[in-house]
Amino acid sequence: MADLTSHAPKSADEIRETYTELTRRKRLYGGVLLVLFVALMAAGFRTADDRNAGSFYDGFHRILDYPAEVLAEAGEKAAQLPGHMVHFFPALIETLNIAGAATLIGAIFGTLLSLLATRGMAPWPRLIPLFRRIMDICRAIPEIVIALVLIFVLGGGPVPAMIAIAIHTAGALGKLFSEVNENASLKPVEGLNSTGASWAQRMWLGVIPQVGPNYVSYALLRFEINIRASAILGFVGAGGIGYELKNAMSWGQGRYDEAAAIFILLFASIVVVDQISGAMRDRLTHGKRTSTRKGATA
Repeated sequence: MADLTSHAPKSADEIRETYTELTRRKRLYGGVLLVLFVALMAAGFRTADDRNAGSFYDGFHRILDYPAEVLAEAGEKAAQLPGHMVHFFPALIETLNIAGAATLIGAIFGTLLSLLATRGMAPWPRLIPLFRRIMDICRAIPEIVIALVLIFVLGGGPVPAMIAIAIHTAGALGKLFSEVNENASLKPVEGLNSTGASWAQRMWLGVIPQVGPNYVSYALLRFEINIRASAILGFVGAGGIGYELKNAMSWGQGRYDEAAAIFILLFASIVVVDQISGAMRDRLTHGKRTSTRKGATA
């Protein structure tokens, strides 16, 4: 006869001991990982401090000197700040255009790559690993590296920045979109396939309506990131308000008021875009709450 004692239910004490053992083991692994993380951080900090031109500890007390100089000069020339903000506003618009165009192009290619890299949706299942590696490469290379290469080929300006950010955005959004695709139902796709619909028609009519709100939400979040990225790329000659900020900071004292005006423009634009995109994401995710409440009240 088969031994049924091995499958007998465990007692409360046995369950408690097993849970205690698992908790103790989890804490042990967590402690070991924490020690390794602290050791790596300490070693990396020491190496960086040794390779630095001056010791970190010697210059730490001067960390606020530069912001203090900028704020002091901006305070002395506060009356000129509105004029500087008007002067640099076209550069801010150029930065927003770079971020918007890069986000749109990156979202289009990210959508295509995500559909080609999702099981059950890809027209060529054997090529799924290839498309996933393409997304990995796109998001693994920093935007500034791609921009430097493109500036060497195409020259300075907003076009290299837009292409560099679009490539990185396609890889990042493609990864996020593919994870969203994994949760989509394949029943509409199967139904469209039975009617003889093409792959593009199956994706457009069977998948995009399900994942569209999440796509837009992730794209809006990426747009906020791309604004900061386009401003940073201006430091390497990619145009936009980052280029103006680099010039103002390079001149040093005497033009710190211009740097302060640019900082104010960047901060205000990021806050406004964050609030607008946050409201749109909430609307897409949760729907029209006000209309629902009115309907329920009626």
